[in-house]
Amino acid sequence: MATAVQKINLSSSRDIPFNKLMLSQSNVRRVKAGVSIDDLAASIARRGLIQSLHVRPVLDADGQETGMFEVPAGGRRYRALELLVKQKRLAKTSPVPCVMSQANSGILVDELSLAENIERAPLHPLDQYRAFQAMRDKGMTEEAIAAAFFVQVQVVKQRLRLASVSPTLLDVYAEDGMTLEQLMAFTVSDDHARQEQVWETVRNSWSKEPYQIRRMLTETTVRASDKRAVFVGLDAYETAGGSVLRDLFQDDDGGWLQDPALLDRLVAEKLKTSAEEIASEGWKWVDVAMSFPYGHDHGLRKLAGVTVDMTDEERTTREALRDEYDRLEAEYAEAQELPDEIDQRLGEIEQALDAFEQRPVIYDPAEIPIAGVFVSINADGSLSVDRGYVRPEDEIPVEREDGEAQEVDSITDDPAAPAVQRAAITIGGQSTEPEEDEDDGIKPLPERLVIELTAHRTLALRDAVAHHPQVAMTMLLHKLVSDTFQQRSAASCLEANVRHVFFPTQADDLKDSVSAKTVTERHEAWKADVPADDEALWDWLAGLDETSRMALLAHCVSYGVNALYERPNPYSGAGVSEHGLKVRLAQADRLARATGLDMIEAGWRPTVSNYLGRVTKPRILQAVREGAGERAAQLIDHLKKADMAKEAERLLADTCWLPEPLRLGDIDGEQAVETPAETDSGDDPALPDFLSEDSDDEDAPAIAAE
Repeated sequence: MATAVQKINLSSSRDIPFNKLMLSQSNVRRVKAGVSIDDLAASIARRGLIQSLHVRPVLDADGQETGMFEVPAGGRRYRALELLVKQKRLAKTSPVPCVMSQANSGILVDELSLAENIERAPLHPLDQYRAFQAMRDKGMTEEAIAAAFFVQVQVVKQRLRLASVSPTLLDVYAEDGMTLEQLMAFTVSDDHARQEQVWETVRNSWSKEPYQIRRMLTETTVRASDKRAVFVGLDAYETAGGSVLRDLFQDDDGGWLQDPALLDRLVAEKLKTSAEEIASEGWKWVDVAMSFPYGHDHGLRKLAGVTVDMTDEERTTREALRDEYDRLEAEYAEAQELPDEIDQRLGEIEQALDAFEQRPVIYDPAEIPIAGVFVSINADGSLSVDRGYVRPEDEIPVEREDGEAQEVDSITDDPAAPAVQRAAITIGGQSTEPEEDEDDGIKPLPERLVIELTAHRTLALRDAVAHHPQVAMTMLLHKLVSDTFQQRSAASCLEANVRHVFFPTQADDLKDSVSAKTVTERHEAWKADVPADDEALWDWLAGLDETSRMALLAHCVSYGVNALYERPNPYSGAGVSEHGLKVRLAQADRLARATGLDMIEAGWRPTVSNYLGRVTKPRILQAVREGAGERAAQLIDHLKKADMAKEAERLLADTCWLPEPLRLGDIDGEQAVETPAETDSGDDPALPDFLSEDSDDEDAPAIAAE
């Protein structure tokens, strides 16, 4: 027999005079949130009461109704109505639509209030955009929409800007396939096809932050000198249908490639082909990327390969090339300028000699199946192949003396069955960011740029500390004394360690900097000498002379240097506090003074990619004014941003100018900037003719994507 379904009865509704209502003390909302009472009152005055109040009769001591009604759900609406009554805009006896529940109901008043507040769903931003768009299509202005919903006009503009995004991507966002920040990043371009191409490129990539999407969308051209273009080759690019823009008025360094999407595809295909060839050698994995960040191989064991010796024929050829090189150098030592054919021949000999130095390496066939290869593109556009790295989880279990194998839980693959694991090829956009709103003020530097600059300074400080053992000793002693006498150490026999701080955000040129190369070379030199066994390590350290011990101490301590800027966490959770950040940067300044660090000597120079192309035009002019003088700034102040940044790089090349995050503060905290004195010679920095003329083109307005 079928079970009868129990029917429910909804609460009745009725109009109740406002002066018969009172706010329930059981209303759970205590903290102000969302739209203010004033705005809600204005909304009711404009549109009327859209949602009824929920009320219950108030009973006396005998359980009889008093004629008054309490409001457990709808407290903010009640307060807004109360404000309208006080303003004489609503009569005290005006009827208020109410839904009334029974006074003797088994449901607590607190439960009603809580359910009414937590069961409401906020409006999806996409629905808000569509509603704003419908109102605009029906004749409402953006200002009127903002006034009607008590939001800033900029919020309305941002929502309506979503109309420029491909409907396909809007559907992806509606299904929670991307974040709102990512969706808004696509609004910098109106090209729906390009938007969808970019999304297909980044959707499965680890690098799909909004700034990455914007860079890819604003990447309209690629210089022929870009490492991607050099890697693919202009002939292959043009054969595939790509076009190249040429400049007839000056040396264009090969021109500009007009189809970045095609170039990215060709790069991905060529990298994939190279990776498949390398995978056929038997490696377990091949990790492919445009470039790898500094420290990407941390924690991996490097296989010790055997370099293949040269044959007698190769040695003879190398010696002949060296003799020819020495003969040509001696013959033209007194010449003011080398003839073109001699200069070309010397370059060819240098390349040939370099090729002899790049000898192939043979690895143990038993270790190849558990190791892998990093494949990327060098800064000069050549293929970079770094073989022989073993991940911790791929290590073969070590057999103990009792004959049993020590278990390694993380090993799940059979080393005898090699497999190639290919990471997604992710290719970032150019470093030039969209044009920003132009004004006369100097805006703060972008946070990401400050982090990248301080990563450069941190790496240079590490190198400086390693070259100053006495400073490293003082630094370590300072840490130990602070822990010992100021009670900052954790419970341990001795808590003195160096934690290698990696750079989660860094500029593309960091791994190619002088500091990075010096640190890596020094580390590899020590690594070759340090014993792997713990007992042998102790004996080896004990036998070092004092100079070597101090040098090794300085090198190890240097890895703990952290002069990075990061956003302070005001809630004292993960990260660094405002005070902690100030202490960190002040100590970094002190360390820079002690080591005599000079970022110019460390090799940093302002370029379009690492600074000038990342800031506003007023910032560029300020840099040129400080570094090269007022006249130099006046020569370029009429240029568009891209040309201004390029010329600023040339003007600042030999000026020793540094941005604020890289400058060494004075003892009292100020950062001194030397401004070149204006000369009376009348000689101005030279610019190309076509750049010195006034441009009639207006700068493209910046698009607010967030």
